[in-house]
Amino acid sequence: MTHTRSILPLLQRFLPTVPPELVVHEADEACPYLEGRIARRPLRMPTRHLTHAEFDARLDQGDRRTGFLLYTQECPSCRACEPLRIDVAAFIPSATQRRALARGRRELTIARGPFEADARRVELYLAHQSGRGLGKPNAPRLDERGYESFLVDTCTDGFELRYFRQDTLVGVAVTDRSSNGLSAVYTYYDPLLARLSIGTYSILEQIGLAKELGLRWLYLGLAIEESPHMRYKLDYLPHERRIAGAWKRFER
Repeated sequence: MTHTRSILPLLQRFLPTVPPELVVHEADEACPYLEGRIARRPLRMPTRHLTHAEFDARLDQGDRRTGFLLYTQECPSCRACEPLRIDVAAFIPSATQRRALARGRRELTIARGPFEADARRVELYLAHQSGRGLGKPNAPRLDERGYESFLVDTCTDGFELRYFRQDTLVGVAVTDRSSNGLSAVYTYYDPLLARLSIGTYSILEQIGLAKELGLRWLYLGLAIEESPHMRYKLDYLPHERRIAGAWKRFER
């Protein structure tokens, strides 16, 4: 009986999904996106690698991935974060987006490959964080192992899109794959090449790739209209945003 009582709290943290998921973290914390807000982001670890269909079901529920873990925002008093997905067949680029795509294709080359971690990727990631004013103050400096746990370790399938300029790696888009879509996990690039709009170019290339693969959606993660770093996603139309538990369509 003592043994049963000791494992009961652990069993209660397993969610009856397919496959089951273990809740490994659930606590209120300072919001990383909006100053002064309180956030809650329960982190869940699937008990095995997800199939494309299983991951698709989780994306449809608004989930995101970080390393092996999945999460959704469950903030106690704020609903600013809205999962966003682009309808790739219906998407119509703006004039600015068309210029960014043409410029990227003119000045960059692109390759696809498995997730990797090395010194160049860590260097680029840290430069991107610093150049765009991202990251938490006084946070430990990311090393190669930390990079692996964030962007290489995974519970599903995916790949990198690698952007080169004159044979030098200048950007990486970490992208997940489901049965009906691609999910843009994280994109970083050399901040000294801001004129190339590599972030915009990367999204447009991922839209094109999803269309080429016969997939319906590109999931862009959380759109936050109040955040200068997260509102750009609203410019890709038409798209759907998950609001109050249901996907709502927004047209240009």
